[in-house]
Amino acid sequence: MAARRTKLRFILLHFKNTGIDGGLRIMQGLPFELSEYRSRQEQFLMQMPQDSLVIIPNNPKSVRSNDTHYRYRANSYMLYLCGWEEPESIFTALFLDGQWKTTLFVRPRDTNSEIWEGKRIGPEGAINGWPIDQSLTIEDADTYILNAISSGFKPSIIQGLNNRIDNIVLNQDHENGPVIELSDIQDPRSILDIMRTTKSESEIEIMQHAASIASSAHVLAMEKTFPSMGEWQIQAIIEGHFIDSESQWSYPSIVGGGENATILHYSSNSETIVDGDLVLVDAGCEVHGYASDITRTWPVSGTFTEPQKEIYNLVLEAEIAGIEACIAGSPWKSMHEASSAVLARGLVELGILDCSASEALGKNLDGPYRNYFMHGTGHLLGLDVHDVGGGRKGDKKPGPVLKPGMVVTVEPGLYFASWRDDVEIPERYAGIGIRIEDDVLITEEGPVVLSSGCPKSIAEIESIVGKSR
Repeated sequence: MAARRTKLRFILLHFKNTGIDGGLRIMQGLPFELSEYRSRQEQFLMQMPQDSLVIIPNNPKSVRSNDTHYRYRANSYMLYLCGWEEPESIFTALFLDGQWKTTLFVRPRDTNSEIWEGKRIGPEGAINGWPIDQSLTIEDADTYILNAISSGFKPSIIQGLNNRIDNIVLNQDHENGPVIELSDIQDPRSILDIMRTTKSESEIEIMQHAASIASSAHVLAMEKTFPSMGEWQIQAIIEGHFIDSESQWSYPSIVGGGENATILHYSSNSETIVDGDLVLVDAGCEVHGYASDITRTWPVSGTFTEPQKEIYNLVLEAEIAGIEACIAGSPWKSMHEASSAVLARGLVELGILDCSASEALGKNLDGPYRNYFMHGTGHLLGLDVHDVGGGRKGDKKPGPVLKPGMVVTVEPGLYFASWRDDVEIPERYAGIGIRIEDDVLITEEGPVVLSSGCPKSIAEIESIVGKSR
C-alpha cells in the first residue's frame, strides 16, 4: 500500500510542479479555440470511469525506405482532443483530486534533430498553447503510465499505435507479474466515435472550406481536359490546386478514363484517355485534418454520347434522390434505399435488366441491379474520409440514425466493364463507368450540399470541359 501511495504521489507531483497557463492563447496551426477542445475533453471524460487511465498515442512515422518516410499525418483522435500534430506523442487523462487531469507527452527540444527535421514545439511550448493541463517529455511516459496502473488506474488505450506503450500496458511488471487483467483494458474509441459523428459549427466551417477547395479543383480539371490527355495530368491539376490552396489530398485520387472508370478503387492513374471516353475523377482534400470527398464524371471530348447520357442521367437522378433522403431522424439506409430504387427502375427501363423494377431491386436491396452498383451509397465524413461512427458497407451493426451536424457522402454509380464475364454487359453501354458524389450536411431544415460549387448537370459539364485547353 505504501508503494502505491508513493507512485500516486509521483503522478500528483508532476501536476503541482508544472506551470499551467490557463489562458486562451492559440498557437499557429491550431484550428479551434481552446474552449472547443476543452469541451470535447469534458464530454468524453465525463463518460469514462473515474478509475480510467486514458492513453491515446499519436500515429507512428512510417518508413518508405531507409531514412525516407511517408508524409506524416497525426492520429485523428489526437487531432480531435487536442490538435497536436507532432509524432512520438501521447495524450493521457487521469481523475485526480476530484477532477480529470490531462497530460501531453511530447518530444523534447533537440537542436541536432531540429536541424535535420525542423523545429519542435517541446513540452514548454505545448503547455502554453494547447488544451492540456501539463506537458512532459515522451521519456517520462513509461514511468508515468506504469505508476498510474500500479496505483489502481485501469488503462483505456488505443492499441497498435505505440508498441512500447502497448507492452507496458500488457506486461506492466516483468518481475512480479501483471498488475491488471487483460479484461480490464478498455478502448476509448467506443465513446469518441459517437462524439465525432456530429460536427460543431466550427468543424462544419472547415469542412465547407475543404469541399469548396475540392469543388474548385474538379472544375479546374474539367476546364483543362482534352482528348488524349493522361490520367496523371488530371491528377496533377487537381492535387496541384489542393497544395496551392494550403490543403492536401484526403485520400489517393482516382482518375479513371474509359474502362478504368469501371474499377471502383482504380489507383494507377497512368493511362491515356482517348477521345470519346469518359473520365471518372474521385478526389478530395483535407483541411486541418477534415476531409472532403467528391466524384464527378465527364467526357474528355466535352460532349456526352447518347449512351453515356442515358447512364449519366440515371446516376444523377439516383444521387439527387439519395440527397433528398438525407433527412434528420431518418435511418441510415434511407439514402441507399432511395438511390437504389431509382437505379433498379432505370436499369429495367433501359432494357439492361429483363424483369420488374421490384425484382431488379430485390427484397433486401440485393437484386440484380447490384451487378452494376456494387458499393454502398455513402459514408460518414469528418477527420477520416471514411469516418468513424458506422454506416460503411460491410459493417456488422446498422448505420446511425441521421442527425443534424452529421456530414455524409452520397455517391451512387453504375459500372459496365466490358471485360467482365460474370454478368451480361449490354454492348451499348460497354466500357461506361459513372459515379457522382457530393458531401452533404444533415440539418433540421433538410440536407445542405457542401460541394454544391461543383457542377454536375450534363449542360453545365459540357459548357466547362475543355474551356481552358
